[in-house]
Amino acid sequence: MSQIISITAIASISSLGNSSETIWKNYLSHNPCFSTQFLDHQNTAVAALDEDSKTEVEVLRQSDIKYKSLDKSVLFAMVASRKAMEKAGWTKGAEFGINIGSSRGATDLFEKHFQEYLETGKAQTLASPTTTLGNISSWVAHDLQSEGPEISHSITCSTALHAVLNGVAWLRAGMSDKFLVGGSEAPLTDFTIGQMRALKIYSKSEEQYPNRAFDLDKKQNTMILGEGAGVCCLEIGKKENAIAFIEGIGYATEILEHNISISAEATCFQKSMKMALENIDISEVDAIVMHAPGTIKGDLTEYKAIEKVFGESLPLLTTNKWKIGHTFGASGILSMEMAILMMQHNQFIGVPFAEAQKQTKSIKKVLVNAVGFGGNAVSVLLSL
Repeated sequence: MSQIISITAIASISSLGNSSETIWKNYLSHNPCFSTQFLDHQNTAVAALDEDSKTEVEVLRQSDIKYKSLDKSVLFAMVASRKAMEKAGWTKGAEFGINIGSSRGATDLFEKHFQEYLETGKAQTLASPTTTLGNISSWVAHDLQSEGPEISHSITCSTALHAVLNGVAWLRAGMSDKFLVGGSEAPLTDFTIGQMRALKIYSKSEEQYPNRAFDLDKKQNTMILGEGAGVCCLEIGKKENAIAFIEGIGYATEILEHNISISAEATCFQKSMKMALENIDISEVDAIVMHAPGTIKGDLTEYKAIEKVFGESLPLLTTNKWKIGHTFGASGILSMEMAILMMQHNQFIGVPFAEAQKQTKSIKKVLVNAVGFGGNAVSVLLSL
């Protein structure tokens, strides 16, 4: 990369909580953040917002009559963005770009509006404007009173890291000095869960760890969905108030055999990781936060790609999906948050049911991976 990018704040809202202190405390626990909801005609393991976060979302919804008709994916993003902007010291009315995406978008609201249309033959007036994907960034911009470009996109499960790529590109091009980037997802709905079950990837396990992300010997798929949002504040150059830096970015797409395919050794991940690491010696990477969604093929192919890139000298490997599930478009930014927390506390957070990995040096550089349907991989190298 031609110029380093500072991350001056990161904030999230998920089953882990909504403050850095609470989130880190939950990462230190070996207990997953799953609960049970009745979805798709049966009791289903999910990672829902914790009670404090639910309260914050509801307070926001009730604070403005215009917010009452918004989907949860939009409200989640607004809560996280307020927190990030405050941490970074950005002020309302300031000029900064916004790029917050989502894999599924306004899933809950869309399903409700469509069901009402089937029952009555009429669509609600606000059905269209409140279910378009673009209203995530536009409502965040409205709430923060920002000046600057507003972008929303869906690139499946790598959406948030693609937002990071976009922010970096705008900053390096000199078209903006600051960018708020991230992802938001509210996928805990009947139809969304039903789609995952139709793909035969949703967990059926009732064990202590129903999502077996990074268990490379599992015999069945164990993905579980979670809801949440995360954003980070990016600024060009090395800022004194930076909490971490983006040293490298990588991206790649591979040729598909079918809609959800990925090659046996995840060629797209090999390319994205090599691109992100092209300016450093790979021995400098202390840890990797893997995408590892808990599916047989998804976890194993990414691991093989890491082996191809790093050889026998593997960094510490981890993932957070055994704990918070797969938050689709928000997952990449939540992985970045985990990486930053590990660097700040100089403590590796492993997967409790995986073979123990010993931390032998300080954690100063962490690679974060994400990939989505369509074989589109993104890798981001973070450093202190």
